[in-house]
Amino acid sequence: MVATLSVLALLVTGFGWRGVESLKNDLATADGLGLGGGKDGAVDILMVGTDSRTDAHGNPLSDDELASLRAGGDIASNTDTIVLIRVPNDGSSATAISIPRDSYVEVPGLGKTKINGAYGATKEGKRAELVTAGKSEEEADTESTKAGRQALIKAVANLTGVTVDHYAEVGLLGFVLLTNAVGGVDVCLNDAVDEWMSGANFPAGRQTLDGSNALSFVRQRHDLPRGDLDRIVRQQVFMAELVHKVLSAKTLSSPTKLGELRDAITRSVVLDSDWDILSFASKLQDLAGGKVRFETIPVTDLNGVTDEGESVVRVDPKAVQEYVASLAGEHAPKKDDEPAPEKEVDPASVTVDVANDSGISGLASHVSEALSTKGFHTGTVGNNTGKAVDSSRVTAAKADDAGAAAVARALGGLPVETDSSLKSGAVRVVLAADYKGPGTTDYTSSSSTSSSSDDSSGAVPPDPPIDAGQSGPKCVN
Repeated sequence: MVATLSVLALLVTGFGWRGVESLKNDLATADGLGLGGGKDGAVDILMVGTDSRTDAHGNPLSDDELASLRAGGDIASNTDTIVLIRVPNDGSSATAISIPRDSYVEVPGLGKTKINGAYGATKEGKRAELVTAGKSEEEADTESTKAGRQALIKAVANLTGVTVDHYAEVGLLGFVLLTNAVGGVDVCLNDAVDEWMSGANFPAGRQTLDGSNALSFVRQRHDLPRGDLDRIVRQQVFMAELVHKVLSAKTLSSPTKLGELRDAITRSVVLDSDWDILSFASKLQDLAGGKVRFETIPVTDLNGVTDEGESVVRVDPKAVQEYVASLAGEHAPKKDDEPAPEKEVDPASVTVDVANDSGISGLASHVSEALSTKGFHTGTVGNNTGKAVDSSRVTAAKADDAGAAAVARALGGLPVETDSSLKSGAVRVVLAADYKGPGTTDYTSSSSTSSSSDDSSGAVPPDPPIDAGQSGPKCVN
């Protein structure tokens, strides 16, 4: 996303067609990936961040560059950052959808496994096969890299239900170079962190990070309350701020910064060879206003465990597909016996009353605040004065009330029940002692301490979307 917007920035600021054509010619490309053509209402771009210790053209990094990564010298092909970017065909907006690295999915040729291993495991298996068959190391590396990319693309397509139209790959060096090219990126932390594995050592509060520190910031996942989900939020707020910085006047008016962006892109970005990036960039004028959102696919179990004892993130492909389809104003394909998809609702149009029947002091206020952060309008908040309940629920005048369904999803999948005493359109949440969703003190910590079985009943409510047009960085874990 940042690379694409950087090209757009070069284009609209008079970088010059000769310079743009040079940029196009210098970009590293990959062919034969089996991509689509934007026929499902949106152009879908798979952007992956790899652990590569080479640049986009396969050249080894210098000792100084390797040191700046703070990632050790081990050769790796994992794709720990996986983002599907949906751009409606009119180019009016974009949503970057993060996929957790440990999502347990079907990968062609490998079966059920973590999605971040699709690329690397397929590549290594194919490489060994080709070398055994007599191929040179160079030929084996080229063909096995293509196989790894194809496997990841198919795995993402199977999970999300879309046809991936374009592919962009950024190595570790890319984060460092792009961050330095714009003069650093602002972030904000809720608490100070000191975690040696990623090299993240930062005070609480707002601060500007250079390339190496930025990489540590987006790579940390240990010692975070929600592990990889908090890591994803960090990546999203970082990308939002980087997009904002790329499109800022200080960047667009500086020939030096534009030149550094160009060098960063050509050294660290691989694009599919069929992508006319210049034509695509010309359709993204509206994105210059910051119409870029960052979200995460629905997760059913953050702490799933396989039969072999491996920790994984469990996801429901059906739920993921419906969610992804909704971002282009469509719905995922459904069988004849499936219920109609739920209507999309603007949270700001829903006023929510919250009643506490849990015996836990202040719970209603905390849950109301959590709903407010998700965009819902705050109604009355207090103790339950109606019939006592022993299980939490959302109530409305009609069982199919779209606003009530949206609130129920935001609170982790609470049941929706009919209350004939409520006016049409009114939504009321009644909290019992069983409530463990957003607004509880143990909600964020439960994900890192609980032991979950194969049943995926404990859905993880989504974080609020992150907007690249917002003013200043959002403070995160």
